[in-house]
Amino acid sequence: MTSYFAPAAIALGLTAAAAAPAMAGSYSPAPAEPVIVPAVPAAAPDGDWGGAYLGLSYGYIDVNTDSGASDDSSDALGIHAGYRWDFGKTVAGLEVEYGEPDLDFVNSSGTQSGSVDNVWRIKGQYGYDFGRTLAYATAGIAPTDTSLGDETGYLVGVGVDYQMTQNWVMGAEVLYHDFDEFGSSGVGADATTAAVRLSYRF
Repeated sequence: MTSYFAPAAIALGLTAAAAAPAMAGSYSPAPAEPVIVPAVPAAAPDGDWGGAYLGLSYGYIDVNTDSGASDDSSDALGIHAGYRWDFGKTVAGLEVEYGEPDLDFVNSSGTQSGSVDNVWRIKGQYGYDFGRTLAYATAGIAPTDTSLGDETGYLVGVGVDYQMTQNWVMGAEVLYHDFDEFGSSGVGADATTAAVRLSYRF
């Protein structure tokens, strides 16, 4: 009976000895602490400035005349329409604006010698896209009809627009105009305008 259990005991011992390293090797260490990489701030997205728009402007115009005519100033209401092309960080555009400022030319004796009937502005724009804000420079021509005669002057200026919503844009613009002579009156002028603008983008 003893001889029967002896081989069984030896086999059992060998099996336990063989299993011991496997059990010891099955132990796995605790996982390492995860490495937290700080998020890199995303660059400000470019705004969407492309497309057509239509709007109104309200501001102030100051005129300095020569050849004996006095200066004048007035508030100014205008309507404008334009189209812009968005190239990513830069934006180009064309705009037409119409206004009827309440301006008079008064000679040195104090009597009225003429008045401004209307002003057109045809402008090119080139600006930089800051996202929801667009800053731009503008230049163009300003055909003007007065009681002294017609004259097409030039204009230069700067402006800034801010997208309040996808469609509505609030902005401001300052322009300098120069007119050599209205008709053959001998009267020329330069004018500065500052206006706030509200536009709807289509």
